[in-house]
Amino acid sequence: MPSFSRDPAVDRSLSHSLKDAAAFATMTGIGETYLSAFGIFLKASTPQIGLLASLPPMLASLVQLLSAWLGRMTGKRKAIVIAGASLQGLAWLPILGLPLLFPEHAVPLLIASVVIYHSGAHLAAPQWSSLMGDIVPARKRGRFFGLRTRIITAVTFGSLMVGGTVLHLSAGKDSTLLGFVALFSVACIARFVSVYHLGRMQDPSGHVAALELPVGHDWWQRLRESNAVRFSIFFAMMQFAVAIASPFFTVYMLRDLQFTYLHFTLNTGTAILAQFLTLSQWGRISDVFGNRRILAVTSLFIPLTPMLWTLSTNVWYLVALQALSGFSWAGFSLSAGNFIYDLISPQRRATYLAVHNILANVGIFSGAVLGGFLAIVMPTQFSVFGIGVTWLSSLYGVFIVSTMARALVALVLLPRLREVRSVRPISLSQVIFRVTRMNALAGLMFEIVGSRPKNDRQSGE
Repeated sequence: MPSFSRDPAVDRSLSHSLKDAAAFATMTGIGETYLSAFGIFLKASTPQIGLLASLPPMLASLVQLLSAWLGRMTGKRKAIVIAGASLQGLAWLPILGLPLLFPEHAVPLLIASVVIYHSGAHLAAPQWSSLMGDIVPARKRGRFFGLRTRIITAVTFGSLMVGGTVLHLSAGKDSTLLGFVALFSVACIARFVSVYHLGRMQDPSGHVAALELPVGHDWWQRLRESNAVRFSIFFAMMQFAVAIASPFFTVYMLRDLQFTYLHFTLNTGTAILAQFLTLSQWGRISDVFGNRRILAVTSLFIPLTPMLWTLSTNVWYLVALQALSGFSWAGFSLSAGNFIYDLISPQRRATYLAVHNILANVGIFSGAVLGGFLAIVMPTQFSVFGIGVTWLSSLYGVFIVSTMARALVALVLLPRLREVRSVRPISLSQVIFRVTRMNALAGLMFEIVGSRPKNDRQSGE
């Protein structure tokens, strides 16, 4: 384990943080990733899958305000972090148990249980960010959080693949339910391993993540002119546009394309692997050329991906498409996260992040509800200029609407953002060249996605 501090107590805390990251990633990869698949196993409808993916995070995001308020009232951080993490671990019991005990209400009970799961995460998040901000030495933050992110991504990918293999084998023996029981049990245990390591971390006296409200007679004018507010609106609207389609790719793969759990896992894992392989390149570009350029570049590709899903049903084409998606989202997520820290002073960060996340989750919920409605009303057969077209799934219309919404958000709102810090100028094409030059995967996947497979079933046939 590398050393990040000359203080042995701090170094031990950071070592426990890395172990917490590995345990948390195990829970995410083997458990959270398969919640929608579990919903489909329980015969959830397409709108219900949309609610499962969007309603719990939106409701739970309000708990961040509670966390910030508790921070102000108690002055404690680690206790709140451990309480939130423990609640998230315990939530796996109703997630698995209630739908099986009350099968006639399985899907609503699953959604309610997932609300508890996300509430635990949001209770812990502001205080964990505050604690880590005090523990990690300023000169080592990039190195430490880079290592932590790589650990999370690698372990998430590995546990995702293990989970998919278990489900594939159990489905082959008509024991799919036992497969889900095994996965969610491991997820529960992994979260409590994470709780153990969180409990071993040091909590130095410092700035508690407390609720800080805007003050002063000109607060409304300052909000209107704030680059942070413009960024939050852009981010929330992009989450809305993305969520029109994103909850339904699982439905499309498992229900419409009849993917095996192994194919589903391969497809999902490819996006995570692509993020892992390209994060460091995006990070270097962010350090030198800023975050707005990365947001602009990735906003060129993020609108395209849903529409590209309508062009082919070939498994390997869709895997390559997921690589492009992972490449794009790695840059977008990294630059969006860094942009927040550039925009907001530490003393107001907890409140801003809480409001920012609430707006984003409201956008996700609204987009998913719209996508679920469109999935019901969109036709699969129609005529274009007198030519009959037959779609494999009504979700194709949902994917196309999401593409148009993403493009509109990028075109209208992205130009309003300004880079906060002084950075070197670079064109969009130079950013793409730098990423593809530094990573062979990026160049390869552009070639694969750019050439449509010949021997596959076309959506209009």
